[in-house]
Amino acid sequence: MSDLASLREVSPPWAGPEAETEAAPQPWLPPEAPLAMPRQHLDSLDASDVQPQQGPPPATSPRHIALRRWAVFGGALALTALVAVGPWILYGRGGFDGLETLGFAVFLVLASAIACWFCTAVAGYFVLRTGCEQDDLAFAPHPPPPTTRTALLMPLYNEDAGAAFARLAALDQSLARLGVSEAFDIFVLSDSRKAEVVLAERAAFRVLRPAAHSRLYLRRRTDNVERKAGNVGDWVRRFGGAYEFMVVLDADSTMAGDTLLRLVDAMERHPGVGLIQTAPTITRAGTLFARMSQFGVRMYGRVAAAGLAWWAGSEASYWGHNAIVRTEAFASSAGLPILQGEKPFGGHVLSHDVVEAALLRRGGWAVHVTAALDGSCEETPPTLLDFLQRDQRWCQGNLQHLGLLNAPGLHPLSRAQLVMGAMAYLSSPLWFMGLAIGLILQLRYPVDWSTFWYVLHPSFTPFMLTSLLSGLLLIGPKLLGCLLVLNRPGERRAFGGAGAVLKSMGLEILLSGALAPVMMVANTRAVFLTLRGRDVGWRPQRRDADGLAWGDALKAMRWQMLAGLAFCAGLAVRPDLAVCFAPIVVPLLLAAPLAVLTSRLSLGQAAARAGYLTTPDDHGMSATPVVFRAPTRLTPAPQAPKTVTNLG
Repeated sequence: MSDLASLREVSPPWAGPEAETEAAPQPWLPPEAPLAMPRQHLDSLDASDVQPQQGPPPATSPRHIALRRWAVFGGALALTALVAVGPWILYGRGGFDGLETLGFAVFLVLASAIACWFCTAVAGYFVLRTGCEQDDLAFAPHPPPPTTRTALLMPLYNEDAGAAFARLAALDQSLARLGVSEAFDIFVLSDSRKAEVVLAERAAFRVLRPAAHSRLYLRRRTDNVERKAGNVGDWVRRFGGAYEFMVVLDADSTMAGDTLLRLVDAMERHPGVGLIQTAPTITRAGTLFARMSQFGVRMYGRVAAAGLAWWAGSEASYWGHNAIVRTEAFASSAGLPILQGEKPFGGHVLSHDVVEAALLRRGGWAVHVTAALDGSCEETPPTLLDFLQRDQRWCQGNLQHLGLLNAPGLHPLSRAQLVMGAMAYLSSPLWFMGLAIGLILQLRYPVDWSTFWYVLHPSFTPFMLTSLLSGLLLIGPKLLGCLLVLNRPGERRAFGGAGAVLKSMGLEILLSGALAPVMMVANTRAVFLTLRGRDVGWRPQRRDADGLAWGDALKAMRWQMLAGLAFCAGLAVRPDLAVCFAPIVVPLLLAAPLAVLTSRLSLGQAAARAGYLTTPDDHGMSATPVVFRAPTRLTPAPQAPKTVTNLG
């Protein structure tokens, strides 16, 4: 369409009989092409028919993948040992008691997790600096037209229909400009329950369909079983047989036509690959909080993604959207089980993507993440409260994965990624516990003002070594991402120049450091509620906002402020530790103002005008991270070329 804004503002201009009932006929669908998708077994008691994958590694597995993993995890182990010297001396003076042992154990777990991501970022930096990020899959600079058919799936659940269809219109135009529209069909998979949203979806569909270059279909489910995973699974069982590949999108995500072509070409040339996950960047950020997230992902996220791709190889993960999937492989290997027990740990799998990746790899299919492709985008929650609400839902799903660690046949790295997903949330209560234990241990000793002055005027000691290394591990990935951009003239200009990069990084580190304790308390509470059996349900995500009411912020941040007051009570006994705990306590006490201020569009816009948190999006530029080379090896397609037929 020539005017995408008209879709964003579309309202339902009609209401016929088919709009008045959930069971209305759905004439906008192609002929069904059923594909069997059996549920897989993950319970070892019922999995006698599941055989672990004993064959050779996938053809796309890097030759020296074991050495890569030894380098990353061995480096993380060495750094953990080094940073643990200070706490060992601190907790071990006079011998370890029970509380000191617990505190040291918590520190080791947290330090090892941070060290792993630091080493991942180091690997990613060198991969990107040497231009090796596409070596494993060899994406083509100018891929030929597809010989296969690909379905683009956008599941919706009570979303802004106009905005979602506008994203699809942009994607459709991108494919049309490349002349490959006939190879791609677009499916809108609606799970919406609100009548007004259903009407808006159908109105937007009727506006876009006559102008779309690819075939556009709309399917609405009346039974929302298994949420998004069930929505996609229903499509696979009904229509999957007609498509070699499917690309799963979220309502707030889109992909460039060039990116889709390179993904399809890679899948055609590598028949053993079941899934390729791109590394989406954030777009259309408006509020200060969203702009902070957008800058962070743009500047630093690629380094972490490249490192993850480097050591994960063909045993990578899936993030649920902006990925291409081999439909037959997904159907045969990734049908989700229904877990035994009660909610929140039993029932349907909630965070389905990581589990589906593990099942694909168990079935013998390669699963890759790539940081070599630009043009994969998503949006982010506009406020801190929206972000925390989404995180609470993800927390429940990721903790559910702990019950799947003994599932038969999973690759060891798939099990490790299930643990990593859970640790993304368990690290918060561990951090909170570590802070509380540290303060309680210090209450055993009298006030020592030399400690206060030591923080202001440190000298080199084992404690200084621990402080320096801990700081390096925390902000090291950010520094590496910044260094990468500064060393690439095109990207440096796309971010507004060296001065804008440096001051934006400083503001992002300041804001993310202030919000980290706030998120720590929120995630600690989410873990606690999940362990108590609370099911957070399924709520649509808010995509746009301008400001939070002070009353809402005070209510939402009450636990953070109470935690800050609890720390203040301890510091009243040991005021000499105030400087040490200030980076934690002050943000907790100011959690409500932080939530309100970062939620405002005006502050986000003011920061952009001043040159802070600017990204290539603000300058209408693209920071493409790779200069594409011709593939070094070509693998024949899994079957003879097919003629793309029109189902319209």
